[in-house]
This record gives sequence, C-alpha cells and structure tokens, in this order.
Amino acid sequence: MTETSKPSVLFVCVHNAGRSQMAAGFATALSGGAVEVRSAGSLPAEAINPVAVQAMAEVGIDITGQQPKVLTPEAVRASDAVVTMGCGDACPFYPGKRYEDWALTDPAGQGIEVVRQVRDEVRARVEALLADLLLGPRTS
Repeated sequence: MTETSKPSVLFVCVHNAGRSQMAAGFATALSGGAVEVRSAGSLPAEAINPVAVQAMAEVGIDITGQQPKVLTPEAVRASDAVVTMGCGDACPFYPGKRYEDWALTDPAGQGIEVVRQVRDEVRARVEALLADLLLGPRTS
C-alpha cells in the first residue's frame, strides 16, 4: 500500500467517455473512503461525456467532479493498482503494479441504454476489485 495506509487505485481510459470516471465514482462511493481513488486519461478530452454523467446520476453518484486529468507517472507511482479500460496501446502497462485491463464498450457517442450497460459492468468489476483491495485475494 502507499504511504496513506489505504489501498489506492488509478482508473485510466483514453479520453473522457466515462469509463474511468464511472469506475472512480463507484470506487469512491462503494469504499466509503477506505480506498484512495484516482482517474486519468492518456489523451483526455475537455469534458466528461454527459451521457455517462446522466447514467451515474440515475444510481445516485455524481461524477461531474471527475474533471479530465492527464495520466502522469506520479499518479501511477502513487497507486497500488492500475486499471486500464479499453485503450490498448494508448494505456501502457506499468511493471511492478497490480494491473488489470478491463475490455469495456466505449461509451463515446452511445445512447443512454448502452451507457447504462457499461455502467453496470463497471460497477460489478469495481465491486470485485474493492473486495480484493480491502479483503485480500479470495482463495478457493
């Protein structure tokens, strides 16, 4: 864990279509502050996808504060886990970090129905990640 003594996670997508912001919103809300959460984009747009903002508002989570941030080496170093989302080579692998790549539909240009499906998949993945970060890996 980082010096904050809380586990930390960085969610990374290419622009601001909503995947990393939805994940950060869920991780913040569902962890109750027990996890340090960051989001960034390798090529961030100027604004967050308004359809993603709408989809998250439907479940009571406001992601309007997740302003576009550029992915930096400092953000990676400060995080225990790095989760990339559907950005292929635009989101590099970071050796020495817990790393996951979530293949998710890009919500850019999609209607609310598709973005809701992405939102629900993001939530399920965040719940599993939080269980591992907070409780440790499950053994069978």
